[in-house]
Amino acid sequence: MLVQQSSTLKEEILRLKKEKDVVILAHNYQIPDVQDISDFTGDSLGLSRKAATVPQKTILFCGVNFMAETAAIICPEKRVLIPDLEAGCSLSDSITVDELRNWKKQHPDAIAVGYVNTTAEIKAELDYCCTSSNAVNVVKSIPEDKDILFLPDMFLGSYVAKMTGRKNIHIWAGECHVHAGITPEDVTEKLNSMDDTEFVIHPECSCTTPFMYDAANGSFDDHKVSILSTEGMLNHVKESTAKNFVVATETGILYKMKKDNPGKTFIPASEKAECQYMKMITLEKVYDALVNEKNVVTVPKKIADKARLAIDRMLAIS
Repeated sequence: MLVQQSSTLKEEILRLKKEKDVVILAHNYQIPDVQDISDFTGDSLGLSRKAATVPQKTILFCGVNFMAETAAIICPEKRVLIPDLEAGCSLSDSITVDELRNWKKQHPDAIAVGYVNTTAEIKAELDYCCTSSNAVNVVKSIPEDKDILFLPDMFLGSYVAKMTGRKNIHIWAGECHVHAGITPEDVTEKLNSMDDTEFVIHPECSCTTPFMYDAANGSFDDHKVSILSTEGMLNHVKESTAKNFVVATETGILYKMKKDNPGKTFIPASEKAECQYMKMITLEKVYDALVNEKNVVTVPKKIADKARLAIDRMLAIS
């Protein structure tokens, strides 16, 4: 009965989005049903770029609030809806605009680089925005004699510092509760349980730093380790000749991996790596937002105009 209800709801959503000329964007961490009814799935950077190029004037963003805000900033002429306005982000909540302003006062000549997982208010205070897939290249584009304030994710910040060799990068002590909960012990146990296994890991994970050093030191010679954004993970596992993968990020990504690679096995580094905010988006809420054209995400023009500069710089750097 539930399967039938889900199928009927999906058909109604597909009919409505066509009738109302709405494009549905869904993050890779969304539940399978929501990924199924979306026009495009991807990571923050990919969906931001897609929002800017789609012809539809209404975007229904199946993700968390800061993502819908980013789409609204990039596309001021379009209307952006979100199925649940309460879908927040623990990482985004780890820094306030007042904290950032005070930090900038302590380092008046520094360049502020902020992860896309931040509010519009925070983005308006940044020099550059970045995602996990282009954070290293964004920092590399900044003159080496300039101090950098990197926020809010300390694990991504540590990864960027390691990959760029920058000594003048100050890192905010924020974290994503989902990624921070994936431990090296979780990963080692899974890796040792299978042969011909690759390990793909998101740079927000708390196990990134030790694994980065272990991989560099050859401690994981039996297992190839790749530190990648969610979009990078999807591309990598498709091209790899390995048959088994341990995946260290939010478990929602496994659905697309399995769908695109039926002959390969994917297991989560931790079954507990679920974002309750991403999972707040359901088919019922998508349908409700479409029918009632509700939950419009707006960003005040003054904030949007300032934030757009940092976002445009992010989009210009691959």
